[in-house]
Amino acid sequence: MLGISEIVLENIFQRRSVRNFNGETVDRSMLITLLQAAMAAPSARNRQPWAFVAIKDRKTMDALANGLPFTKMLYKAGAAIVVCGDSTTELQEGAEDLWYQDAAAATQNILLAAQAMRLGAVWSALYPYSDRSGHVRNILDLPPHVSPFSIIPVGWPTGEDLPKEKYKPERIHWEKW
Repeated sequence: MLGISEIVLENIFQRRSVRNFNGETVDRSMLITLLQAAMAAPSARNRQPWAFVAIKDRKTMDALANGLPFTKMLYKAGAAIVVCGDSTTELQEGAEDLWYQDAAAATQNILLAAQAMRLGAVWSALYPYSDRSGHVRNILDLPPHVSPFSIIPVGWPTGEDLPKEKYKPERIHWEKW
């Protein structure tokens, strides 16, 4: 039996970008768990300048897919989460542009939680692409102070997408470059 640290590491190493879903819906309770994981992410000075749009409506997901060239997997996903930055969150002077780092950490937590829950998910970038973020902004009626960072299609994987070995020792430098 694996210990908790081995389970955590196995989850990280088995995480994969899932682009092939079986079309079944994802329960709201599962989305809430994913959003709780997102909000457990680290945040600069704990400002948490993130906001999320959880989507289950098929028409909305199809409308999003129609205008996002690299996110066609939304057509078969059971849900989606849009991770956003909210500029009304008071950030420390000089740190105004760090919201996207917090949004990236929240996005990664969603992906790891989805893997642990046996769901599939994939990170699809919206920021800094104005065409993609503009499309999402229009479909979801986001206010001007909210910037879409990523969209994560979530669903039940078909099993086609497998983990990849990404460890490359040649990219590691010890002590100095």
